Amino acid sequence: MTQWQQALAEIKRGLEEILLEDELIEKLKEGKPLKVKAGFDPTAPDLHLGHTVLINKLRTFQQLGHEVIFLIGDFTGMIGDPTGKNVTRKPLTREDVLANAKTYQDQVFKILDPAKTRIAFNSEWMEKLGAAGMIKLAARQTVARMLERDDFKKRYANNQSIAIHEFLYPLVQGWDSVALQADIEMGGTDQRFNLLMGRELQKDEGQRPQTVLMVPLLEGLDGVQKMSKSLGNYIGITDSPTEMFGKVMSISDDLMWRYYDLLSFRAIEDIAALKQQAADGRNPRDIKIELAKEIIARFHSDADAEAAHQDFIQRFSKNALPDDIPELTLNIEGDNLPIAQLLKEAGLVESTSEALRMIKQGAVKLNGDVKVEDSKLVFEKGSSTIFQVGKRKFAKVTLV
Repeated sequence: MTQWQQALAEIKRGLEEILLEDELIEKLKEGKPLKVKAGFDPTAPDLHLGHTVLINKLRTFQQLGHEVIFLIGDFTGMIGDPTGKNVTRKPLTREDVLANAKTYQDQVFKILDPAKTRIAFNSEWMEKLGAAGMIKLAARQTVARMLERDDFKKRYANNQSIAIHEFLYPLVQGWDSVALQADIEMGGTDQRFNLLMGRELQKDEGQRPQTVLMVPLLEGLDGVQKMSKSLGNYIGITDSPTEMFGKVMSISDDLMWRYYDLLSFRAIEDIAALKQQAADGRNPRDIKIELAKEIIARFHSDADAEAAHQDFIQRFSKNALPDDIPELTLNIEGDNLPIAQLLKEAGLVESTSEALRMIKQGAVKLNGDVKVEDSKLVFEKGSSTIFQVGKRKFAKVTLV
């Protein structure tokens, strides 16, 4: 296998689509360092593992000797990316964007090599473009072309408003590629329209069009929806080691392999060997532990990963209760309180219907070892009980 073939195999690992693969092969064969761009709008202060799928791939390009441009959309962040939204996103203030951008830089260098990473801000060229330049840029595309974009099309069909400034977002993202003369741009599959816009504008400017590489959207802990803080199904890269460990161990065995493919730095052959071990009868839990420790070591340390593992064994394998269980007192009007209402008022579930569902799933325990099976169970005034919901929610509740 030639050097470019080896590079292509590593680049394609975990990718969803390449547009166009023949172009990428041609660029790799040239043997020159390529400019690889990925943009991030600092719309929230912290990143989660879903974001790192793309950052991990940037790391691959660094290891292959290419120039990685981590583009912070401090200008586009003030527009608000409409991707996947059925309402206009609230734009951030300049202060919010810059504060979030600082935390992004601190976090990405847990994966990327700072000495090989170029941090760029798109305000650098967009502010120079000015109002006249923005009008000329907007003239490059038609409203009909913009309405080809899936989320705009759906909103228009449903008579939902689309603000004029939202049409500017893909144009600005595309102009970023022109300004940086990007050879490759990476993004999630939901960014297809914006990524292809960069190719179009580069062609208009006489540049060689960028190759588009799209990574899949990582499913969250539920295995269904994409990982998102708003959905609560995420693993944050600033989460504590103990929290990270518990969250990784909570994913299904099938989802574990998806996480290995998209998040692990292990060689492809090593992951294939782990899959074979599982097929031969090795407990998937033990393989999941290896994944949890790898992720924790990346964002914390090897010592933290091992400590989180031991804490997990102590807390869950031996049915031990944590030392820091929150304690609260609930004032009740009558002589007793049904368990579903109690769990809701204690903040262990969002609603009584969720409480009933968790009980039905066998996910509610009393005092560490008694599984609740009766959804009509009531607790008397004066009682004091330790409640556990799922693997990580605890509270000692006293009724008065």
